[in-house]
Amino acid sequence: MQPHGDGGAIRLNSMIRRAKPEEARMLTEITLRSKAYWGYDQSFLDSARPDLEFHPGKFLPDFHVYVLQLEGKPVGYCSLIPMGKDVVELHDLFVEPGHIGKGHGMELWEYAVRLARSLGFRKLVLTADPKAEAFYARQGAVRTGEKESPVGQGRVLPLMEFLIPGE
Repeated sequence: MQPHGDGGAIRLNSMIRRAKPEEARMLTEITLRSKAYWGYDQSFLDSARPDLEFHPGKFLPDFHVYVLQLEGKPVGYCSLIPMGKDVVELHDLFVEPGHIGKGHGMELWEYAVRLARSLGFRKLVLTADPKAEAFYARQGAVRTGEKESPVGQGRVLPLMEFLIPGE
């Protein structure tokens, strides 16, 4: 992966670039399609939509949102939110269903970790979807606890953290 002139990164025919506020609807749709891929029914997705919806107001100065494009088309995104001096939250990491299992989630993860390191963070925390916990564990994140999901009674979400290695 090589840095790109606008701060993005290029890998073969893919590019990661900063998202724009006017792309909030597109990010929401990627999120919902990605969730649906894992077998969540429409009722669950409708209930979860308010928590998953991306609003233009989320594009705060310190909210880092990046889109992965493949041949110029958005296929996924990730976002980071600073939580303190040394801690950043991986708030989102979603990939279009047709691109799941092709290395794009790993590409976004690696980008998020490099970005967090470059911004001076030492720890990345996240709340995982239960169906994504294994992916994050393969990247080296460890489960530190759980919290109740705002959607689905009795559903719990893994809390995870990843210690960002130095350069």
